[in-house]
Amino acid sequence: MSSHLLTLLEALPGSYAGPDRAEAGPYGVVGVGEGTLAAHLTQSLVPASLVRSGTQFVLGSPDAGALATDYADLATVAGAGVRRVATGGTPEEIDVLVPGGPLSTYHFAQAVAHASGHGDDARAADALLLGLAARCAPHVTENNPARDLAWSLWGRTPLLLAAADADALPHAWQQLLARTGKTLAVPLVGDPLPLVTSAFEAQHEKGDAKVALILGDADDTLLLAREVLESRIDEIIHVPAPDGAQGYPAALALWYFGAWVAAYLAERYGTDAADVSVLARAQGVMSGDDREQARLSAPRDDLRRTRTEDDWPEEESGTDHEAYDEDEAEE
Repeated sequence: MSSHLLTLLEALPGSYAGPDRAEAGPYGVVGVGEGTLAAHLTQSLVPASLVRSGTQFVLGSPDAGALATDYADLATVAGAGVRRVATGGTPEEIDVLVPGGPLSTYHFAQAVAHASGHGDDARAADALLLGLAARCAPHVTENNPARDLAWSLWGRTPLLLAAADADALPHAWQQLLARTGKTLAVPLVGDPLPLVTSAFEAQHEKGDAKVALILGDADDTLLLAREVLESRIDEIIHVPAPDGAQGYPAALALWYFGAWVAAYLAERYGTDAADVSVLARAQGVMSGDDREQARLSAPRDDLRRTRTEDDWPEEESGTDHEAYDEDEAEE
């Protein structure tokens, strides 16, 4: 089990330290590589689209750098201002550098929330995350909801469901349970009724060792799907947003809760919650690490950010710049 990841999870609420000023609207967001999930989670704030004016947010990482550049170029030609938020790349490819790793989604998402004029939503999300941290931290040994849910998932295959307007949640939990919990989960996307009524008819035993997670608010379709599933799989668990939250704060809070659950699930399986080494190698291959040019990379799972706007020191481009620590800057 990675105690480092648990420490980072507990410290995550309020750790976003990037720009918080609003850019010019209208807004559009696209995400590639490590930025894909964050772009999905922020769609209640910013449409997933390319805009012809205002500000285009392009969220990405070096392993998908070429695609991010293509999107940025298209938006520029169309007439939009581009803000590239990334975990690494060359200086000209980045406006805001955020920490890489499994928790990068938080920093990507909060960057978009602030820059799109939704600072209140960003602060509301941080408040929800802070409350979850107090309930899910490792020192909470009784009535820890994340650890309890991880126990319920142990040895089972999770099926992930959410309302049609919250389809980012099955995406988020599948990524978290795989990357951190080392567990395959199956998102049931689209209309769930054909799936839940028919998927187990030819092989009833496939319903054994399955648990369905209903993420966020359950609409009428999900309530009916739940009724059908009760006769087909082992258990159904509703995972609501904390404190009745809605919209973006609810989505980010449920992502954060899923990160805790995934970390404790890795603990239950006796495996390391940290990224597997083959992921870093694969991302390195896709990012073209052999290119001989100056590249920047934010520390993985670090709670600092590197300033990338109009303040690069005048020096040779062959070395990486150290991360900017706001506490040190104030001294």
